This record gives sequence, C-alpha cells and structure tokens, in this order.
Amino acid sequence: MINTARKGDIGEPAVVEPAVKEPKKRKKRNRFRTEQISAYLMAAPYVILFMVFIVVPVVWSLILSLTHYNIVQDMRWAGLENYKELFTNDDLFIKACKNTFSFAIVVGPFGFLGSFFFAWLINQLKFRNAYALAFYAPSLTGGLAMSVIWLNLFSSDRYGLVNDRLISLGIISEPIRWTMDPDYILPLVIAVSMWSSLGNGFLTNLAGLNNIPNDRYEAARIDGIKNKFQELIYITIPSVKPQLLFSSITGLVGALGVFDVATGVAGFPTPDNAAHTIVGHMYDYAFLRFELGYAAAIAFILFILNFGLGRIFMKIFSSVDE
Repeated sequence: MINTARKGDIGEPAVVEPAVKEPKKRKKRNRFRTEQISAYLMAAPYVILFMVFIVVPVVWSLILSLTHYNIVQDMRWAGLENYKELFTNDDLFIKACKNTFSFAIVVGPFGFLGSFFFAWLINQLKFRNAYALAFYAPSLTGGLAMSVIWLNLFSSDRYGLVNDRLISLGIISEPIRWTMDPDYILPLVIAVSMWSSLGNGFLTNLAGLNNIPNDRYEAARIDGIKNKFQELIYITIPSVKPQLLFSSITGLVGALGVFDVATGVAGFPTPDNAAHTIVGHMYDYAFLRFELGYAAAIAFILFILNFGLGRIFMKIFSSVDE
C-alpha cells in the first residue's frame, strides 16, 4: 500500500491507494500482437513467392509492353502503340487469336467434361487404381515427346500407321498429308492436345470423388435417389465443385497456352500458319525477332484473357453450397 498524504496536510487523514498492477488488457494486447507477428511470419514465404513470381512479372510485362525494346537499341516509350499495332495491322496475330480460340473452344470444354466423365467412370470400377495409373500416364510425358508418338501414327507418307490402315482398307488411294495440309493440321493438334490434357483434370476429379463420404450416398438413397444418374446430378457434382473449378481453370490455361504440341506436330511456323497460336506469336517476336516490347504486349493480352475467363469459371463453380 502507498501512502499519498502530502506534507502540510495536518489533521487530514492520509489517502491510501492500492499498488498499480499490470492491466489485463495490456496482456491481451501483447498476446494479440504476438499472434499477429506469428501469422505474418507464416504467410511471408507465400507472399514473397507470389510477389516475385506473379506480381512483379505481370507489372514488368505491362511496363515493357508500353515501350519499343529490341535488345539492340535503347528502350523507348511507346504508350499504346504496340497494342494498336496488334489489333489494327498485325493480321497474323488476328489469325493466331482465331486459331487459339478455336482450339480452346474444343479442347477446354471437351477436355474438362471428358476428364470428369472418365474419373467418374473409373471410380465405379473394381481395380480403379490400375486404370487410373494407365489413364494418367500420358500426362507425365512432355508435349514434344508425345508429338513423336503421334507423328508415327499420322506420318504424311504411306508408312504412317493411319495412312497404312486407310489404304489397306481401300478408304483412300493416296496418303493424306496430315502434318502438311493446312486443312488437317489444326484438327490434328486439337486431337493430340485433348488426349494429353485429360490426365491432369482426371487426377484432380478422381481425388475429389474418392473424398465423398459413402454415408452421403446412403442418406440420398433414403431420401429417394434411385439411380446412378441422380446420384451424379444431386450428390457427386455438388460435392466436387472445388475440384471442377481447379480442373477447369488449369484446362483453360493449358488450352490458351498451346504451343509445344503444335510445334512438335507441324513444326514452326506451321504450313500456312494453320496452327499458329498466341503463344507461338509471342515466341516469334520475343526469341526470333527480339522485339521484347511487342512480345510483352502479346503476353499481357494473354494474361488478361486467362484472368478474365478464370474469373468467369470461379463465378460458376466457386459456390460449393449452391
């Protein structure tokens, strides 16, 4: 106890106050601050990696796209000239956009639906692990390596397996130039890419299907679900919406970023630019012509396409409870 009586206060009783203790609020505040620091430290690696590999490259690409820069000469400010050139004077870029969108419209939805269908189908089988491994194995192979296999199938001479079979059956009399005829190149690239893109989405969807509890299906049967189709619509699809979202976005990015398969199948550039894509156009200006400012403009447009379409898919699939 502390005596607070002042000198000269004769005859007045001394005022006695309790000793000051550390408030509980201060302890709570310090604990909260410690928890905040711990949270920041745990999140720091992710934030740093996100900034270094996502934010900084995107911002630098945007800045570079507003300049004329070709490595040999000094960088000069160009404003929106690169974008204006792309959409008004670059006919090859317009063709690349058409090819890419044609490719994405087929490979994206059909690859997404196909990967989910095969995952659901194999999940019903007894030896599903063996089937899953066989189905996923092609995705472990790179685009150029896969092209070697498909080139043996669709070789433009009579020694190609497809041409040989068609000639032996009397369907055709002369070999079809699969990798040289502009009418066949894009469909062939689409077929190869669709085959190779099924694996990643398949594995994601299969993991989601395996995590659905059996009691959910049992409860659904009690509530009146009678067949597999009703289970698929009312139980399975709503339960794997996060996996559907992930596989749809990765499939979209892969479809818009096609390049290695087209190059492996038909070379670069492809005959009559029949399979020329946005990424191929960017590669041409960045690594062959060294016009990095122009290539950065192409890359930033591709980023906007991926981001915008990705947001649309998130709107469709992100609500798990709907």
